[in-house]
Amino acid sequence: MAVGASVMQRSEFRLLDRLRVRWAEIDAQQVVFNVHYLMYFDTALSAYWRALAMPYAPTMASLGGDLYMRKATLDYLSSARYDDVLDVGVRCRRIGTTSMTFNTAVFRQERCLVSGELIYVFADPATQTPRPVPAVLRDTMLAFEAGEAMVEVQVGPWQELRAPAQALRFEVFVEEHKVPLEMEADAADASAVHAVARNRFGLTLATGRMVQQAPGVARVGRMAVTKTLRGGGVGAQVLEALLRVARERGDRQVLLHAQITAVPFYLRAGFAINGPEFEEAGIAHIEMIKTL
Repeated sequence: MAVGASVMQRSEFRLLDRLRVRWAEIDAQQVVFNVHYLMYFDTALSAYWRALAMPYAPTMASLGGDLYMRKATLDYLSSARYDDVLDVGVRCRRIGTTSMTFNTAVFRQERCLVSGELIYVFADPATQTPRPVPAVLRDTMLAFEAGEAMVEVQVGPWQELRAPAQALRFEVFVEEHKVPLEMEADAADASAVHAVARNRFGLTLATGRMVQQAPGVARVGRMAVTKTLRGGGVGAQVLEALLRVARERGDRQVLLHAQITAVPFYLRAGFAINGPEFEEAGIAHIEMIKTL
């Protein structure tokens, strides 16, 4: 480290990606082999794009370019060891005409072990010649670093949100989960309240709907999140938007049929299991309920 250089602090990073050091990552000195820190930074950068609610590959394809590493500089201050829990920070420090510079750091609790600087160039994938960083990408990254929200949830009727909601539901339920198309679409869509979450690129990330099951009782369904953004909180934002509508109109309870794999998600949202497991559209489900 250069004389007089400051050590990076956790508070400098909005994005911190957690990992645990694996046995395969240590060397004969019983510390993390130095090249693995580049892998840690690259993995954290993937988390950075998810934090921007930005599915990387389709977004870059829509922008007509991709990011290519130009330079990586690492500063080793101390060693990480097997089974250490580390937080890897990534922040965008500067965006130039065609390039962007990221600061990175590995922390064990509050101690910075390794810091780095990564420089990427936005370029044409076919020729790998530099291109100007698109304004929407630049603005999104700067907004994230400024602490702004990356997702906007719109609530409305089917006639208003049909196109984005239907496209994502087809992608998740029909193509991914192999639910028959005739089972995915039904007449309840017309009277339901729908919610759609979009990122700053206009891409639909999540959707859900809510129907009136009975007076004072709502039923949430058709919850779908694009694969690369699952676990990132966007589904929770859609669910909360629907619950907010239920509260405002005076509903007392909300029911839903949760896929077994999604039960922990709904438990975190305050739902409780209400009955035995059953099969719906060939997939194991369980009813859950939440009192408002």
